[in-house]
Amino acid sequence: MLGAIAGDVIGSVYEADNVKTPDFGPLFGRFSQPTDDSVLTCAVAEWLLRQAGGDLPDRLKSWFRQFPYAGYGGTFARWASSSTRSAYSSWGNGSAMRASPVGFAFDTLDETLRQAARSADVTRDHPEGIKGAQTTASAIFLARTGHPKAAIRSFAESRFGYDLSRPLDEIRPGYCFDVSCKGSVPEAIIVFLESRNWEDAVRQAISLGGDSDTIACITGGITAAYYGGVPPAIRAEVEGRLPPAMRAILVEFLLRFPSAG
Repeated sequence: MLGAIAGDVIGSVYEADNVKTPDFGPLFGRFSQPTDDSVLTCAVAEWLLRQAGGDLPDRLKSWFRQFPYAGYGGTFARWASSSTRSAYSSWGNGSAMRASPVGFAFDTLDETLRQAARSADVTRDHPEGIKGAQTTASAIFLARTGHPKAAIRSFAESRFGYDLSRPLDEIRPGYCFDVSCKGSVPEAIIVFLESRNWEDAVRQAISLGGDSDTIACITGGITAAYYGGVPPAIRAEVEGRLPPAMRAILVEFLLRFPSAG
């Protein structure tokens, strides 16, 4: 969870100003801040911590009201500000960007997959939206339980049918903004597979361009699980940039699920 939020914060300034190199200078700038990716990750974390039944729609709407200007997609914003609780069949990558807490919260792969689907289908009940959430959460589960990259790649390819064979250097030149799960989740996983450490992964994710903060968010959660967490200096910087409500949920989640740090 912390890795996902950190990836979002670092990537926040590059979504509207893409870079095509991992050597973009300091990780944090004056305007680096959490976006809707972090807000909704906190909403899912709170839902998992409370588990008061099927109330995720209420939590997503509540967090939206607390942070209404975090950069949400238009369809989600209309849903979150309405009275409806019905999903709108989205295939967008919002289901994947908020799924990281699920990957840290359960003891079996089957339960992780089931809960990832639940976390997605309250809004993104399109099969691609559910698949994106399940891929992200299962990669985190497998990474934190000691599986090698080859096994994580194999599971994502065989279970979800994603093509993970393309190298980053081939993807980067022509990659552009794509908010679909199909057009961003595979790229995020490829970044993880090629990464050397957590910071390298986030830099490479941002260097693809496109929906930079979301790709860094997805990658950041998986790589934190695989490499044993976020470097302490980066964690301190990120936590210092979070509003109190977000920081409180993050701390509570990390106390409950320490591997999420």
